[in-house]
Amino acid sequence: MKVKTMATSGIIAALYVAVTFLVTPFGFTLIQFRISEMFNHLVVFNKKYIFGIIVGVFIANLLFSPVAVDIIFGVLHSAIALSITIFSAKFINGIFKRMLFNTVVFTATMIIIAFQLSFFADIPEFNGLPFLLIYLTLAIGEFIVMAIGIPLMIALNKRLKFEKLI
Repeated sequence: MKVKTMATSGIIAALYVAVTFLVTPFGFTLIQFRISEMFNHLVVFNKKYIFGIIVGVFIANLLFSPVAVDIIFGVLHSAIALSITIFSAKFINGIFKRMLFNTVVFTATMIIIAFQLSFFADIPEFNGLPFLLIYLTLAIGEFIVMAIGIPLMIALNKRLKFEKLI
């Protein structure tokens, strides 16, 4: 891995952790608004961003999640969703369409996090709630954050040129 890729990945991971910290009260609840999930759109510009995002998810979950297994399930969720988006990118033309696809993939794969919270988390607010309700609330939060992230990341890309940063 090139030094530039490693440095950029480190910065992305640090940003992911910092932004997650800022929204910690809202990032680990039944309706999650983890703004840092917008960084997932970076893989649409360059697949190398996957490293920084995965490390960021790992560290953020390690530091802030009230559920220890979130380290495993959160990283697994991100790795699967990012990989699907990266693989599918060659079949989808245009950044906007790829970001829409990425939003749908991350929303659909929140079933992994719902599974974790339903069966492995001992959090009182989740106890007794139906699996489908947990999934629905997680999916809605993820969809909103990822959808809001589309115009924001497109605007940032005009200035920063994400394709060339890594």
